[in-house]
Amino acid sequence: MDRRLGRIDGLYEEIDWDDAKAARNLVDHAISFEVARRAFDDPFSIAGEDETEDYDEDRYNLIAMVDQRILHVTYTNRGHRIRIISARLAERRERRRYHEATADD
Repeated sequence: MDRRLGRIDGLYEEIDWDDAKAARNLVDHAISFEVARRAFDDPFSIAGEDETEDYDEDRYNLIAMVDQRILHVTYTNRGHRIRIISARLAERRERRRYHEATADD
């Protein structure tokens, strides 16, 4: 994760997702995509390209705080839309990275 994202208000017309995938994500990770969409409002969020696999599209990972919880949200850009792919609580190393990055501000 190498690039900071500020607020995206006005940069994208909408944030969307597949409803079936959102339902599975809620069961698997106990994080709704409605909550995950608020991660994009965190002015201290950090993001970077997801290079773990060769996807058919560019994917990005966002680490951000929502309701005092640090989330890891994977998403892609589709035109002027953000499409959420998955969301979960951040792992220990991701939380540490978030806190280290925000301590620098």
